[in-house]
Amino acid sequence: MENYNPVVLSEILFGSAQSSESKRIQQLIRKGLAYKIAPRVYTTNLVDNTEAIVKRNWFRILSNLYPDAVLSHRSALECKPTASGHIFATYSYTKIIELPGLTIHLLKGRGPILDDMPFFEQLYRSQDARAFLENCMPSRKDEEAAKTLRPAEIIQKLAEISQIHSDSALIRIKEQAKVLAPMLGLEKELGILSDLIYSVQAQSNKIETNSSNSLTGYLGKPFHLPTIKLLEELYGHLAGNIYPRHPEKNLSTATFQHFAFFESYFSQFIEGNEFELSEARHIVETASPITSRIEDAEDLLHTYQITSNKKEINTCPITAQDFIQLLQARHAFIFAGRKNKNPGNFKERNNLSGNSELVPWQLIEGTLIKGFDWYTLLQDPFAKAIYVLFLITEVSPFADGNGVLGRMMMNAELSSKNLTKIIIPTVYSTMYELTINKISLHKDFATFIESMLTVYAFSATVLGDTKNEMERYLRSAHAFYLPSQGKLRY
Repeated sequence: MENYNPVVLSEILFGSAQSSESKRIQQLIRKGLAYKIAPRVYTTNLVDNTEAIVKRNWFRILSNLYPDAVLSHRSALECKPTASGHIFATYSYTKIIELPGLTIHLLKGRGPILDDMPFFEQLYRSQDARAFLENCMPSRKDEEAAKTLRPAEIIQKLAEISQIHSDSALIRIKEQAKVLAPMLGLEKELGILSDLIYSVQAQSNKIETNSSNSLTGYLGKPFHLPTIKLLEELYGHLAGNIYPRHPEKNLSTATFQHFAFFESYFSQFIEGNEFELSEARHIVETASPITSRIEDAEDLLHTYQITSNKKEINTCPITAQDFIQLLQARHAFIFAGRKNKNPGNFKERNNLSGNSELVPWQLIEGTLIKGFDWYTLLQDPFAKAIYVLFLITEVSPFADGNGVLGRMMMNAELSSKNLTKIIIPTVYSTMYELTINKISLHKDFATFIESMLTVYAFSATVLGDTKNEMERYLRSAHAFYLPSQGKLRY
């Protein structure tokens, strides 16, 4: 067995009124398997530093120590602590709690109301209208210790909403704020917010005109710490941002299936499963794999059968267990005819990807479960989609097919929100793989996000009443070119 340093999944434990739970934690401490971070907060992670552990689990700490708290003010818009570790939440009393690497600011106020959204377990997030009202409150502190964003930052957030979701989104926020302001005692802030919205609209118009009881079960499954740190950083780059939403325009069953064909064709092509387009069309349209390459053809056909089925592709995981089961079920279906691929089962030995070792096979399930935490916290569909893509490709839980599965799960996130799915055309495949690798090698998150935004915008232009019509458009965009032959254009 290879050497590795596992970190337990349940790295944060909380004190309990139940004597059995309390005894169990004390047993861990006596055995040197846990230590106390703060009152009622313990960790079983003996590898990482305490500040990193707290920052990584800030949402879990808030949810457990202060149930029904509402992530509010700047934190409701940013969805993460500031760079220096400040997080703000509305609660039944005011208090500042200092933890290693994290300062929790509890602000006395109303608990969850109307459309305030569940964020994580017993933790909520202020709806947009409430969050913008809260950010119009005066703050005596500067920069990151301030509970509110600066006026210029608020205007920027409003401008992003206007640019991406149209002016009507600002009107809705303003109307909702009118209802909420009297309930929250923020009538003065309503006036400030109205002025800010008016200034954004005026500028916009100007532009337009121009576990088990055993100790092992209690600690949970081990995970790969370097990968978790990388995923945490990706979450930090995605959280709180507003990205474009390109509506699905291939609305009929036929056009949705045409798109799914090219989506599947290009996805399999990236993995080295290459067919002439005419061969691929014959395989999909007749559901009869060519005899010379039966297994390869079935991979393509099975991929298409999932991506072209609206009910199936719109299924997204709610819990970590759903996530694991969905990954395994889809993998099993795609590779049903390849027993040597161990369909539906995580790999049972390590392999290499380039010059770097992937997540050790013993840590795959725990790393997926732990990484799922940030997936559940992300609010924007595009952010969730590319996060889950990277999670799967980075962990690479199966011996083969991780790329196809990652892109499939990415597109499920978008399709479930009635947004266009993403096609990675052959001409863009090198750029796609390069930017994913740049995260692992250089932590270049921005390039990855920008490249995915580019191909997302392109995919929204792929339309056609027939496959031939859609194919002609893709050819005009150089989609079928090899990366060395040209660049994507649309």
